[in-house]
Amino acid sequence: MAFFPQFITRLAAPLLLALPLALVAPAQAQTAPAPTDVIREITDAVGLKARFELRATREVDNAAAVVYNGKRFLLYNPAFLSSVNRAGHTDWAGISILAHEMGHHLNGHTLRAGGSQPADELEADEFSGFVLRKLGASLAQAQAAMATVPDAEGSSTHPGRTPRLAAISQGWQRASEQLVASARAAAPSATPAVVAVARPAAPVYDNEEVADLPTAASASPSREMVAISQRSGDAVRLVGQLTFRNDPSQRYYLTNALKVVHVDEDDNAEVVGRVTRTDSQAFPFVLTDAQQRRLFITERGDVYDKAGQRVAKLHDTM
Repeated sequence: MAFFPQFITRLAAPLLLALPLALVAPAQAQTAPAPTDVIREITDAVGLKARFELRATREVDNAAAVVYNGKRFLLYNPAFLSSVNRAGHTDWAGISILAHEMGHHLNGHTLRAGGSQPADELEADEFSGFVLRKLGASLAQAQAAMATVPDAEGSSTHPGRTPRLAAISQGWQRASEQLVASARAAAPSATPAVVAVARPAAPVYDNEEVADLPTAASASPSREMVAISQRSGDAVRLVGQLTFRNDPSQRYYLTNALKVVHVDEDDNAEVVGRVTRTDSQAFPFVLTDAQQRRLFITERGDVYDKAGQRVAKLHDTM
């Protein structure tokens, strides 16, 4: 999957079979310490591991994310990256290309047959803008490589320059909002564990912020959830439930003190994080755990990680 349509299109698996075997032979592939460092910085920025191999090669004209014999590769031509940096007047241009190709791998585009698709290219462009903002690039620097491409109307595989610049901007702005929200978030509380029990109670909010949360609508008294603190024996009201997409069976609850508790099968609970308010319109709340990892919450209760993936939903207690 290539960055510029005028140079190369995404290499589908059948075409890869025709590539020389030297493509994956270390003896004929150039080492690239600088791009390797860039890849490491990108994966660190989004909190993921690079499950592909980076290769410098002259077998491609520019850069491409491909799959060969079931293994993922990110191929790039060093001369091409250098020329892009010169044309864009910044090293961020080459970094954005590598980030774009990484976006194809991380979004699973290379696992589908059929070659490049305009929607895939825009998604990879948005990922590139998101990553470059995380790494400290300005919007102009993040768009430097794409700005050198003629503004064609696009093709069946690649959009034109204008929508691709817009996609980069969208990713850059989303990362910027997350960084601002993260900088303003407070550290989580170290309150001891609580034990959750079902008990009728009238909905009373001790914190004005709770009323503004996506899950803070008044609930029926018969369905109000209460937790008992193991330390004080006091009732702690549960005003919301947090359901993670990768494991919806795990029970996480939001208390009226904006603490997040995890309840196990024996109804033992422990505080695992805290929700705080931010000034971000896109993410008015941030959930922070004991390791200072942050999740970002929209007004609708959608929860995103720092990579921009929706990972959970904050909703009313069941």
